[in-house]
Amino acid sequence: MKDPDQEKTLAKSILSDKNCLITGATGGLGREIAKLFVEKNCNLFLTGTNNSKLSALSDELKTANKEVKISYCESDLASTEEISKLVKEIRKEFSSIDILVNCAGIFLRKPLSDSSLEDVSNCFNVNVQAPILLSKEFSQDMVKKRWGRIVNIGSSSSYQGFKNSSIYCASKHALLGFSRSILDEFKMHNVRSFCISPGSIKTEMGKTLVEQDFDTFLNPEEIAESVVFVISYDKEMMIDELRLNRIKIE
Repeated sequence: MKDPDQEKTLAKSILSDKNCLITGATGGLGREIAKLFVEKNCNLFLTGTNNSKLSALSDELKTANKEVKISYCESDLASTEEISKLVKEIRKEFSSIDILVNCAGIFLRKPLSDSSLEDVSNCFNVNVQAPILLSKEFSQDMVKKRWGRIVNIGSSSSYQGFKNSSIYCASKHALLGFSRSILDEFKMHNVRSFCISPGSIKTEMGKTLVEQDFDTFLNPEEIAESVVFVISYDKEMMIDELRLNRIKIE
């Protein structure tokens, strides 16, 4: 039987002193990932669309662990210009990025007939283009160091289609395909890509799913623990995908 304390120590040792970029850091899930990473002594660069929320989160994390470095920058990942500026800011703060967590996402729920070209562009730019561009940039650091982890936050929509969510589902299918492909491209350099695809989550985004039972949704803390788990599973046998859903036992 595995010792839970031993597993926690292993996770801490692997994440300790690593530099991690988390997008969507002020969202319900991104925030929990950041809190857990700081607990493991991981340095963080946070990005999101609200500077005041980023500042407050940064202060909270610095209070929790004064030994780690926390930096942040407001950025709209729908814009390639904003992504370029973000990369420059990150390069000022960190010499390299070891772990990339692509957590930012746009949830688009509209009938296809009501969806505009702007809807399509925004959804794909944030959910697909931004992870591609950031992975392209920072995978170079990882290949040079012969260690790196790219975590893409997918969804149950990465595997299924849902009514009035065709564009969102298409973007999450694309992210899954991208994650699988870069794993095959970089695995020989000890750079691994994971796609973690949870069902509905207890976040502000999740509250919009009014027809579902919110009590059955996953807690963001649980998913954050899964992110740490896949990164910390540093063995020859790889974990490349996780699908997470709650089982309701009668």
